[in-house]
Amino acid sequence: MSQWRLDWPTSGGTRVARALLKRSPEDFRVDEVLELPVQDANAISGDPTTGAGEHLCLKLQKTGDNTEYVARELARLAGSRHFDVGFCGLKDRHAVTCQWFSLYRPGGERQDSELIQVIGQRWPVLSACRQPRKLRRGEHSGNHFVITLRDVQGSRIEIEQALARLAEFGAPNYFGPQRFGQAGANLDRAVSMDPSAMNRHAGSGRKRRGRGKRGGSEDSKNVLYFSAARSWLFNEVLAARVTDGSWRREGATGPLWGDGGTTATGSTGALERDVVARSPEVEAVFSSTRMKPERRALALKPEKLTWQWLTEDCLELAFFLAPGQYATTMLGDLFELEDMSLGRHNDEQS
Repeated sequence: MSQWRLDWPTSGGTRVARALLKRSPEDFRVDEVLELPVQDANAISGDPTTGAGEHLCLKLQKTGDNTEYVARELARLAGSRHFDVGFCGLKDRHAVTCQWFSLYRPGGERQDSELIQVIGQRWPVLSACRQPRKLRRGEHSGNHFVITLRDVQGSRIEIEQALARLAEFGAPNYFGPQRFGQAGANLDRAVSMDPSAMNRHAGSGRKRRGRGKRGGSEDSKNVLYFSAARSWLFNEVLAARVTDGSWRREGATGPLWGDGGTTATGSTGALERDVVARSPEVEAVFSSTRMKPERRALALKPEKLTWQWLTEDCLELAFFLAPGQYATTMLGDLFELEDMSLGRHNDEQS
């Protein structure tokens, strides 16, 4: 496919304004919400943790570092294996984020204070506790955002009316364009890879862990490309539902394509299969996988959405999103965003 669609229909037909996003990391603040028996950072001294278990959990504040980079560094500082570090989700590096990590340290309680001091020299440690289990993807309750949009250009009345509609009805729950790579490069890779490569992931985690570094890296890339193809098909189906106005129906979901395509039946299943059939190169990615079809909500609805104008052209928004929902996707339904973080590089993480 020579050109990928990477911008899909908005709920209102057009975006109401333009704005700059992430002019500085402080303009994009994320606080991960996870219920743990925490002890506040102000009380961290001597025995720094509450709770009990083999995993030391730390809530860190980070700026300019992505989640996987921090996880690798934590493993190095703790003298543990990289897969012994857990976290609930990936957070943007061009932001100020407060996020939980778990480190597998059985019997290491006496050294917790020393390790926290070492880690604190790199990232502020906000809270700490111990628990029996490693943190897993999607285990958190969600994320609280405070986002500042700058150089906002548009009618304030129309912007506030659009925000009120967003608070009431939500926005289309698209996957963000960053998932698809520059100009859809991840989709190009997806349609050219061997679909049977995904079958290896049906094996046990222990077997995968035993593979060499090169094999593990290739497997991760295959998962990335497969996920991009799956997400793009979801966006295409959601775009059709936005166009016909059915995306807001209570409990409406769309397909995460897999073996057999979609679990939907009737008119919904027919629509989904028709949309996917228009992209045979992408549909072929799933021809010999053993990945189970799943469903994803079509609507993204923020909780406790508030906003205030800091200046005439500077708008601050605060809201909470459930896991797997993206703030930039939500804002992109209303604003033509220019992401000022694009093109920045962190040599330490490259």
